[in-house]
Amino acid sequence: MNDPEVVAELAALYPRYEEALVTNDVPVLTEMFWASPLSIRLGAGENLYGEAEIEAFRLSRPAVGLARRQVRLEIRTFGKDYGSITLEFERDTLNGIVRGRQSQVWVRLDEGWRIVQAHVSILPRS
Repeated sequence: MNDPEVVAELAALYPRYEEALVTNDVPVLTEMFWASPLSIRLGAGENLYGEAEIEAFRLSRPAVGLARRQVRLEIRTFGKDYGSITLEFERDTLNGIVRGRQSQVWVRLDEGWRIVQAHVSILPRS
């Protein structure tokens, strides 16, 4: 667990994903997800199954207000080909700070590391 080389690989990939996310770079986001009908993304307000639904969501969502601050990023790996990345984040809105979290399952496939499953949720305001 947590082989330093494998952790470093995912740590190097994650900033590219984060940049693509906050700029709504759909081609990069699509590339980083597993191109399969079996990929899953459970979002704050949507459940998406398969690459077509995930990409359609990304293409249709507003590309504004996506900036966020990373509060805590954790990477765990198991063997050479499986890992998870979890993130706690904050986003400024007109109604104040919104806190959220995301988790991703990453698998090394023939084409490289891909997100095969992801979850995003917003925490209730306290």
